[in-house]
Formats: sequence, C-alpha cells, structure tokens
Amino acid sequence: MRTAYSVETVRAAERELMARLPEGALMQRAAAGLAAACADLLGRVYGRRVVLLVGSGDNGGDALYAGARLARRGAGVTAVLLAPERAHAAGLAALRRAGGRTVEITATAETDKTADTAKNGDTAKTADAAKTAETAETADTAKTFETAETADTAKTFETAEHAIRNADLLLDGIVGIGGKGGLRPDAARLAAVADSARCAVVAVDLPSGVDADTGEVRGAAVRADLTVTFGTHKPGLLVDPSREYAGSVRLVDIGLDLPGRPVLEALQHADVRRLLPVPSGESDKYRRGVVGIAAGSARYPGAAVLAVAGALRGGAGAVRYVGPAGDAVLARFPETLVSDRGPQQAGRVQAWVVGPGAGDDASAVAEVLASDVPVLVDADGLRLADRDAVRARTAPTLMTPHAGEAAALLGVPREEVEGARLASARELAARYDATVLLKGSTTLVADPGGGAVRVNPTGTAWLATAGSGDVLSGLAGSLLASGLGALDAGSTAAYLHGLAGRFAADGAPVGAHDVADAVPEAWRDVRDLDD
Repeated sequence: MRTAYSVETVRAAERELMARLPEGALMQRAAAGLAAACADLLGRVYGRRVVLLVGSGDNGGDALYAGARLARRGAGVTAVLLAPERAHAAGLAALRRAGGRTVEITATAETDKTADTAKNGDTAKTADAAKTAETAETADTAKTFETAETADTAKTFETAEHAIRNADLLLDGIVGIGGKGGLRPDAARLAAVADSARCAVVAVDLPSGVDADTGEVRGAAVRADLTVTFGTHKPGLLVDPSREYAGSVRLVDIGLDLPGRPVLEALQHADVRRLLPVPSGESDKYRRGVVGIAAGSARYPGAAVLAVAGALRGGAGAVRYVGPAGDAVLARFPETLVSDRGPQQAGRVQAWVVGPGAGDDASAVAEVLASDVPVLVDADGLRLADRDAVRARTAPTLMTPHAGEAAALLGVPREEVEGARLASARELAARYDATVLLKGSTTLVADPGGGAVRVNPTGTAWLATAGSGDVLSGLAGSLLASGLGALDAGSTAAYLHGLAGRFAADGAPVGAHDVADAVPEAWRDVRDLDD
C-alpha cells in the first residue's frame, strides 16, 4: 500500500534521523537520489544544460547538491538564486566547486516573501547543513568567488529566462513542503517561462506553489514532468488539483521512520487482491451475499440497468432489483430478481444501493435508509436522503457524490470542493457520519472516524461519461453485500472501476456499459498479477 504523511510527521522523522547521522548526511542522501533521477531522465548527462531554480530552504540545498553532482558528470549547470542572501551556503559552495554558474535575482519587498512561510529550512536538515557551510572548506573557496564568480554572475531576469529557454532540464527547488499559497511574482515569472520552454521539469520533493498537506493550489505553481520526493509521499502528490502539477512521482528512500497513521492510503494490486471476495466450495448465492438495487425511473431506466450491471460483476451471489425499470433490467440481465413491491417487501438482502436515476422518489430512499443492512446512496438519493436519517443509522452507509453533488450537500460552490477535495470529503463524512466516496479526477474515500483517507490510483479521463457512476455504485454495493466494510468496499470498487475504465478505453472513448463489461478483466488482472 502506498502511503502519504503530513508535513509535521515528516519533519519530526527527519529530526529524529538527523540526530543519529553525521552532519549533512540526510541532505546528501536526498541529493544523490535526486541527481540519479535527473540523470535517468536526461539519458546522457555530459554536455546537457541544467538550470536550478533555487529558493532559500532545504529544497534549494537539495537542488544545489544535485546540480553539483550533475556538473561533475559534465553537465553545464546554472543556478538561478531567487534569494541569494539566503541560499544554502554549503550547497552553493559545492555547486561552484563543481564548475556551476549562478544567476542572482535581486529580492524585492514582494519577492522576498518567496521564502517558505514555514521557513522551509526550519527542519533539522537545515540546522545540520548550516554547520557544514561554516567549515574551513567554505572559507577556503570564498575568496575565489569574490573575483571570477562575481563577474560571471548576472543579476537579470533576461539572463535567467535565456538559460531556462535553452535548458534540457530544469530543477525546481524554489519552495519546500512547508510552503503555503502560490508562488511569489519573481518565482511565478520564471515558472511560467519553464512551462512554455521545451525542457523537462523536475520538482524537488513536490512542485513549488502547491500545498503538501491538502493538495490545494492557491496561485501560481510549477508544473513538473517528474517529482522526486523523499522518505514518503506527501498528500499533495496524490490528490488533485496539485497531483496534476506533479507529473510522474519517484520516491527516494532516505531512511525515515514514520510511525503512526498516514494521512492518505492508496491501494495497490496486492491490497485489492486480499480484499476481493472469493467463493468457497460450500458457497451458494445467498452465502455470497444478495445486493438490492433501488434505482431507475420511467425517465431514467438506463441508470437501473447500469447499476445492476455493476452489481452482477461485483462478487455478490444475486441481485434484487426494485423499481419501475424492471422490464428494461430483465431484458438485459434475466438473472436479476425483480420486484415492484418496494424495498421493504423485496426480500432478504445483505446491502442496498439506492438513488441512481431515482428522480424524485423519496419513499424508496427513506425505506432503504430505515433498513438494518449496509446502504450505498448515490445520485438522486443523495439529494433525497434526510441527513438525520443517515446519521441515525447503525449499519454502515456509503455515500458516493461527485463534486457537484458534494457541493450541494455542503452548501458551497462546486469550485470549492474541486479545489479542496481532501477537506471536502472529510467534512461531508463528518456531517453525515457516513463513509464518503468523492468521485472525480482523484477519487477519495473518507471514513467518518477520521482515519486515513483512501485515494484511488486507477482510472482514466474517459470514465467521465454518463452512467459510469451508476456502474460504480452497483459494483460497490455488491462488495458491501459480500461482507466488505464501507471503506474497503468503496476503495476496492473505485480501484476495479478505474482499472476497468482503462481496459475498456485503451485510449479511445467508451460508454458506461463498456466499463461494466471490462470489470471481470480488471478482477482477473488483480487476482492473477504477482506484485
């Protein structure tokens, strides 16, 4: 399972490790991994042009030390110092010894605030590395740089922009994991140049300008092709909107001991395989679980068909359908048990799915919420469900809104939910005392107990198609009926649904029925692959 930890936890682990290591060792570990990743991306290091955007904290130090390693391998390295007077002294000295050049951007009253709000270097790494800068080695080289290097250093944006436009690779070491808010103007200007240039962009630990803990982006930020992160993933690397800025993510192990619960968890094949229900020799359709589907209407019969399609592929032994779309369901899936007498009279089920295509039928939603089995509420059911009735339930409840539905339930604009997905999922789970699966570019599953939020790593943009959510609801409801808890059922269903979407699309548009048909392939892929 992939995990992500908070900034506070990461910093505490760094301090603990630094107390046991020689001075500067932790930063050197990070820089070695960073330089190796850059070399892999470049393919050939000798003769390549590398630009470092360097802020005032640890990320700037990591970039400088990595730049020094690349320079020793024959790369032409230029460091653009956004806060020259606060640049990491030992890293800067190492770069200059290796033949690197510097371009100094004169700080202004506005750009001086580019320094990380949390001072970014306020960790044990910075304190540890600062001592290195005060050694005799730095003193021995200082006189050399007062002459030749002063003449070689340009203090203009034009020089920096020219270097960026002609670079093969740009290393973003502007702001670290403690940064809040977007980039300051000088940094934003150079990030925009990098965005329009042809060079590959590598972020140090996470892209500058994004929030490490929340995934929020409140202004200008660096867009990276690759992010090299240290010790553990940060939540902002896994959650949109900031995930879009990270590109591919490469984790470098620097030896951190991270106790306690992570903030985020992302299931992998091996985790999902352990959760999938598998029938035994003594199983029958009732022992495997029966899922009830209360969905569809005269206007939206397709929602019922698609929810049943997802449910039939989710591991339950049987599907009971209740609603006005029985003929449409039977025409497509004759194995479905159909009733028109309402949820309470439909027969025994181990879980209910209610809401897809339900229109304004609040009675079915109320009946299902009054049951004593796990319930999944989706689509129209979210609007029709009484919050007090949801909170009063003793059996698990799984709510599956998209951003617009979540915004309506929270009473905020949709943009607020999309910009703060992690906070929105947690808030909705707390308000309804229910597990919430927030659908979208990154699907999140939040438990009302406040534990680690699950983030789904599978999927494709082609899943943004009508009826796709109905398939997901049926699939998750079937897993609930088979005995999984709400958190596991929601995250497992999202994983399989996203994988099925990839298989079905294969780079081309798909319909929701294609996604449902691909679920068995996704299931087999998870079961058969040896991680």
